[in-house]
Amino acid sequence: MPDDSPLIQSLRTAVAAAPADVPLRLHLAELLLNEGRSEAAVAEAAAALQHAPGDVRARELMMRAMEVPGRAMEVPARQQPPRRPGFDWKAAEEQVGDVVPPRFVESPVRADGQDDPGEAEAEAWDVEAPGTVRLADVGGMREVKDRLEAAFLAPLRNPELRKLYGKSLRGGLLLYGPPGCGKTFIARAVAGELGASFLSVSVNDVLDMWIGNSERNMHEIFQTARRRAPCVVFLDELDALGAKRSRTAHSGMRNTVNQLLTELDGISSAEANEGVFVLAATNVPWDVDNALRRPGRLDRTLLVLPPDGPAREAILRYHLRERPIENVDLGKLAKVTDGLSGADLAHVCEAAAERALLDSARSGTVRMIGMKDLLAAAKDVVPSAEPWFASARNVAMFANEGGMYDDLVAYLKKRRKL
Repeated sequence: MPDDSPLIQSLRTAVAAAPADVPLRLHLAELLLNEGRSEAAVAEAAAALQHAPGDVRARELMMRAMEVPGRAMEVPARQQPPRRPGFDWKAAEEQVGDVVPPRFVESPVRADGQDDPGEAEAEAWDVEAPGTVRLADVGGMREVKDRLEAAFLAPLRNPELRKLYGKSLRGGLLLYGPPGCGKTFIARAVAGELGASFLSVSVNDVLDMWIGNSERNMHEIFQTARRRAPCVVFLDELDALGAKRSRTAHSGMRNTVNQLLTELDGISSAEANEGVFVLAATNVPWDVDNALRRPGRLDRTLLVLPPDGPAREAILRYHLRERPIENVDLGKLAKVTDGLSGADLAHVCEAAAERALLDSARSGTVRMIGMKDLLAAAKDVVPSAEPWFASARNVAMFANEGGMYDDLVAYLKKRRKL
């Protein structure tokens, strides 16, 4: 392709800035044609015709660039120009068809006249079909399950009672607590209990460098959930998606939080979010914008703590189920791992397997994983939740406005951490 002259370069820049400016584009096409660059002139004339299909000058330039003799014809208003004798319009369309893409793409329509819910909607966000995980699959955590049942699940399972007591389905549930304690797993279990699809959203799914795209992404996520209702929208790392606007210097982040508030409100009415259940998780609820926790939004909170004894036993059994073990006392192991998170317990099993594997490699004799390996591994693991409790202690002592963290205070006192 020959190098553009300075004038043509300037015109290309101007056309890129104002692609709908037909006279400007045709001026560029004229210059290209005068330089003998007919193919580039055809492309510009075709683009002009996309914006002004009846433009006489654009058609004349198109014909000149294609070396078609004749003069331009007057085009009656609101009518297609008559076909010129000797001009092969089909050949012209084939020549420029791959130069300028169509401006509009029609959505496929099904035989029943409804829009096809196919690829354009399903591909943007990964919506999981209703899963088989239930709360019964969550080991232990009886208090957590009871709170979920009372605050969230029971009203959904009993529509008549909900109607009798005037119980609203608006609002969502905020899960908070130290990392690695199963907040995401609990959210999936809630979706399973509801028989709902599951749409997990993280900060990487929403934030975009271009102005306005983050807000659009947030809106499209909730629109997808509304189309796939019943659907659980799980907002992971809510402190990143919904950080306090007073501490956010970037206007784009503040606008994203505003858009999230709008979506939680259902835009214009509660019915707009009918069948959409919003669950969110965060390690630092004190960094979440207070407006998100207003009644009608994420107004119910649930503290998810390190697993209790029965939960630890269930987690250990799960991670050891396919490993070669012998004489493992899960009850004893659950007692010595008090305070460890679910992620810590998985690491204990992994470290114990590694010890047995290395010993087998060195001795040349394969042996099973035993209690000695597991107890040694548990002794070496430092509870990953301790730094979180150190921060939470200050919040519980000095920032528990309105009893927002009473459950956390009770736990810290019970564990003698406060």
